[in-house]
Amino acid sequence: MFKKILASIGIGAAKVDTVLETEHLQPGQIFNAQIVITAGDVSQEIAGLDLALVTKVKVEGEDGAYFTNHIIDKWRITDIGTLEPGEQKQIPFEARLHSETPITEINAGSNQSHVWLETGLDIDLALDPTDKDHLHIYPNDAVNTFMQAMDKLGFSLVKADVEKGFLRASTFASVSGCYQELEYRPNSRSLFGLKEIELSFVPEAHKTHVLIELDRAFRGDGYVDLTIEHDHVNLSQLCDQLERLLT
Repeated sequence: MFKKILASIGIGAAKVDTVLETEHLQPGQIFNAQIVITAGDVSQEIAGLDLALVTKVKVEGEDGAYFTNHIIDKWRITDIGTLEPGEQKQIPFEARLHSETPITEINAGSNQSHVWLETGLDIDLALDPTDKDHLHIYPNDAVNTFMQAMDKLGFSLVKADVEKGFLRASTFASVSGCYQELEYRPNSRSLFGLKEIELSFVPEAHKTHVLIELDRAFRGDGYVDLTIEHDHVNLSQLCDQLERLLT
């Protein structure tokens, strides 16, 4: 009985560990893992387990901005059964990262973008032991080429973060409840008369949408958007297209 009481507060309870095939991924990519559940000191019924793809988002509140965790996507596995002391179960898992998963592997002066996979057990009469696996998320080819075009046009990436909310343009809208902002500043003050550019990407299976917020010295803020087809990614063409949009 004493061991069961300890297990109910997490001491000697079953534990979970998600072992990813790789932590280096791109948005929309399929990933594989082995979920390892190790029994504790007592027999425990495992009603199921939950996996969540999580990021940290900035929220604008009445008292200023603050950061909180936001679930981008989640999955549930059921019918695991009872684990006896000393027993271990391995469950293969495969899923696809949400296409709007924020990019973490970017060279920004201040990078506040973080993504991780969280796994928790649903155990009767026990706390929820969780496992957290940080992910390294890389830009797809369209986003990477767009960022190269920004570099070529004389802009530097100074900040990246993820904000709570949805994006909406004339031909697309985001669905994940959060969006990433990449803040660029010109290396030359007179470049296109722009003080700052904020980019947000909304990738889909075969194309990536880009919402561009322009902060101009004389004309104020404005928005433009474009769509990059994944089978027509070309650095030179993107540079030309961006120059037309920014002037």
